[in-house]
Amino acid sequence: MKFDKILSQLIELTAKVGDKILSHYKNDFKIELKADKTPLTIADKEAHQSIVKVLSQLTPNTPILSEESDVVAFEQRSKWQEYWLIDPLDGTRDFIEQTGEFCICIAYIKNHQVIFGLVYAPLERTHYYGFDSKAYQLHNNLKTRLKVCVETQPLRVVTGHYSAHSTHLKTHLQQLGEHQLSYLGSALKFCKIAQGEYDYYPKFSPCSEWDTAAGACILQNAGGSVVDINGKSLRYNTKNDLLSPVFFASGKP
Repeated sequence: MKFDKILSQLIELTAKVGDKILSHYKNDFKIELKADKTPLTIADKEAHQSIVKVLSQLTPNTPILSEESDVVAFEQRSKWQEYWLIDPLDGTRDFIEQTGEFCICIAYIKNHQVIFGLVYAPLERTHYYGFDSKAYQLHNNLKTRLKVCVETQPLRVVTGHYSAHSTHLKTHLQQLGEHQLSYLGSALKFCKIAQGEYDYYPKFSPCSEWDTAAGACILQNAGGSVVDINGKSLRYNTKNDLLSPVFFASGKP
């Protein structure tokens, strides 16, 4: 897969989908609850349909797994060597609560590893993407290379608004010593570490592989790391469920 060949189309696609998402932002819309009790809006559904349609045209022989896809049994998924993994609207709760901290996530998985990641923040009109050992931010047609910064003192830790009550997280933070704690929704946390704004993002509460893959790829290609509790890089599509393990995202390699 030559990602540089289709990058401009993916950027154009996500910008358009971002505008579609924003057309519902701060409007009245119906909120449904999915089986796992997470919210679903018309913005999620429309973004899913638009992204799947274009990816199907760009790479007709590549499977697509979206948060809003019908369930694909592991028996079928396990045969995939490569596939698109997308979250059409990451941070739906932040979208509903109007924090502005939501994004579109598109990742490409090959042999259980993420090799391409793109995150688009509609409100900031900013793209982040990473592949082939490089990561970039694109804003107002200005492309900037992303490089993690040397770890600061005190350590700048970022976590999600809804992770704040995790007892595992509280214990972990106590063990870190002096640190500054900030809260940010969605996969933007990975991007902000890649940008050098934060140093560290520990994740103990459950999330899914589509929440993690694109942002993790950007951070890794910017010189950072995302590892599980055993210090191993995350792997995708290896089991029946699609939950990510406990992980630690860092500006350190």
